[in-house]
Amino acid sequence: MSFKKLLLTCAMIGLIGSSGFVGALAGGGAVYWAVRDRLQQPAPVVSQPISTSASSETTPAQILHVDVNSAVEDAVARVSPAVVTVINTLPAQAQTDFFGFPTGQTTTPQASGSGVIVSKDGYVITNQHVVQGYSKLEVVFRDGQTVEAKLVGSDDYADIAVLKIEGPLPAVAEFGNSDALNPGEAVIAIGSPLGDFKNTVTVGVVSGTGRSINTSQGYQMEDLIQTDAAINHGNSGGPLVNLAGQVIGINTLVVRGDGGSSDQAEGLGFAIAANTVKAVSDQLVSKGFVARPYMGISWATITPAVARANGLAAQWGVYIKSVGQGSPADTAGVRAGDILTQLGDTPLDETHPFINAMWSFTIGQEVPLTILREGQTLTLKVVLGERPRP
Repeated sequence: MSFKKLLLTCAMIGLIGSSGFVGALAGGGAVYWAVRDRLQQPAPVVSQPISTSASSETTPAQILHVDVNSAVEDAVARVSPAVVTVINTLPAQAQTDFFGFPTGQTTTPQASGSGVIVSKDGYVITNQHVVQGYSKLEVVFRDGQTVEAKLVGSDDYADIAVLKIEGPLPAVAEFGNSDALNPGEAVIAIGSPLGDFKNTVTVGVVSGTGRSINTSQGYQMEDLIQTDAAINHGNSGGPLVNLAGQVIGINTLVVRGDGGSSDQAEGLGFAIAANTVKAVSDQLVSKGFVARPYMGISWATITPAVARANGLAAQWGVYIKSVGQGSPADTAGVRAGDILTQLGDTPLDETHPFINAMWSFTIGQEVPLTILREGQTLTLKVVLGERPRP
């Protein structure tokens, strides 16, 4: 069957659009409206009326002709030249023999990911985890040319890094407005899965927006775009693109299961929303880091299970293990052993981790803290400071 021209009856648009797809066909109605609205194509061709009964008053079914492949091809042609493979050469490591004894030789391991050129000044966006622990960074263009890259800055929490390259650029991609995305909208992922298959293109839809993923560092990655476009190891840092050829996300992770069962999931990819990427990368370019508020405490998350096991008075919150001398928390009167249950009007619970709640405030802002101490509930006020640079 040829998919060059996709024929959809008006009666089918709602049904197919609601069911989604995997692969190159973007769920009927969703693709048609995305193509029409974003690319402003001429009105679809309507076939000759098909009589459904002997009555001349019966409204005929209409057949819409939508060239989906052309829309995808045009978007890829715009963005793909700006997509690069990022090569991370790690520090040399000593080799050991079968018994674990050093051999006197070293190896120089490499890791790889993807990235996208977003500025005529040579700035490249990728993931922080792609460049972590590097000793040397390079980017490889689509034509195979390799150039050295310099790390401008990175942010662990957003998983964003900005690189800088010099010399002629093959292309520059532009950002789109990720806030305007709708579930069912067709999107394209471009990257270098496994580091070998440069500029691989996969197609899917926006499965959801505003998603949150828990991390092992006690915070949530927020405002993520969920997509069923295939994302594999090496795609990290590559762009998620709309049919207008704009970068609307940076691919960051894929979920295969929940870690607590044998259930395996497919088509659960996530990208950092472009508006978040733009805000973070602008700070990285201007400052080299992202300014975030902090209190100056070390802490442990309290859950109902932790509370039961340790006889704590709060089901949710954070247990304050220590307070930095002279820190904002110290100045506010916070003590080790306190339980922090609320910042401002935000209770700390399953959906409001401590770090994310704190990031909703600004540096220098005075924030009320709800504290449990020795059976009493206290309200303290802290003036948030700026997180020290590592």
